[in-house]
Order: sequence, then structure tokens, then C-alpha cells
Amino acid sequence: MTSTFPDISISTDRLVLRPFDEADVPALAAMMNDELVAAWTAVPQPFTEAAAHTWITEYATTERTAGRGIDLAVTEFLTQRLVGVVQLSNTNWRVRSTEISYIVAAWARGEGYASEATLATAQWLFHDQRFERLELRTAAGNTASQQVAQKTGCISEGVLRNAFIARSRTEDGGWTDIRTDLIVWSLLPEDLDGVPGRMADANGFTYPEWN
Repeated sequence: MTSTFPDISISTDRLVLRPFDEADVPALAAMMNDELVAAWTAVPQPFTEAAAHTWITEYATTERTAGRGIDLAVTEFLTQRLVGVVQLSNTNWRVRSTEISYIVAAWARGEGYASEATLATAQWLFHDQRFERLELRTAAGNTASQQVAQKTGCISEGVLRNAFIARSRTEDGGWTDIRTDLIVWSLLPEDLDGVPGRMADANGFTYPEWN
């Protein structure tokens, strides 16, 4: 029997991580067309509202029901505005391990949202889902993502050489592929023991929470 993640909402002081709905389509499409998202992810460019609709109504649902992962919309608690995405993928239910990735909208960067959402997700995984390992991979040149990994207590385990294709702008305004290394990070339940914080709530269950 395939294991799957439940439909879950995780709340922190500033954020709510919840399933996507169709009202998120315009904001998701705008977020994915950002220059840094294009450079450091494999998201198709340009990313249309039709593509956002397919992601929300088909891809995200299939990933969860097939047991491969879960996609969560990261929204501001007060405004309900979409600030980012947290995605779990490549889940191994026997090993209780999964890989996390995140995207933050250009206007919301610099507020600590990526680390806050990552830590809240990690606590939910470790406490509620009884996972034993969370993995993160960052492109060698993506220093912002590496800072999130460090801030959340992830341990660098090594480098996958020439394992990723990033994108760079060309003189004519297009994109060109660039091969680069990936840094592999991991987070285990014991790595969070010393992380200070308040509380987050996931469907009535409380976990430590950080800003």
C-alpha cells in the first residue's frame, strides 16, 4: 500500500503552509517568471497561468496521492498573500526520507520566510510523520539557498559534481544552460534540538517555530 502525505496546513507566527487552490494561479505564475527562479530551477520559461493551473490541479495532486511528495503554498498569515512554495519530493517511505525545495517570491525575499517555512515543515515531518531525514540540494552558485540551509541547521554532506543545469541570460535576452555542481545537505531530528523558537500549529498539533 502506498504511503501518502495528508492534506495538511502548518501555521507559524507569520506564515500558513497549505495546499494550493485555483485562486493561487495568478500569483504562482508571476512568482515562477522571476529571474532567479528561472536561473536556479527547471521551471519552464515563460511560466504561463495555464501551466500554473496544471501544476495546482493535476501535478500537485498526483504527486501527493502517488506518495512521491507534497506541494505547499506558503502564505502570509495576516494578508494571505502567496509568498512562496515548499515542495517535498523523491520521498522514500521505508527509509523515512524526503527532499525539500523552496521558492520565495521576489517581493518577499530577505524576510526569512524560506528558513521559517523549511523549519516548520521539518518539525512536522520529524514529529508527526516520524521521518528520519530531510535532504536539500543547492546549486553551487546559489548562495541564497545555501544560507537558508545553514540557517536551518542543515549539515553539508558533499558535492555532486556537474549534476545540475542552471540557466543564465544571453546577450539577446534569452536563456542558456550552464552545468554546475550540487551541494547536498541533510537535516536529522537531532539537528533541531538546539534550535530556539516559539510554537507552530499543524492541524491542532504544536511544534517549535522560528522566525
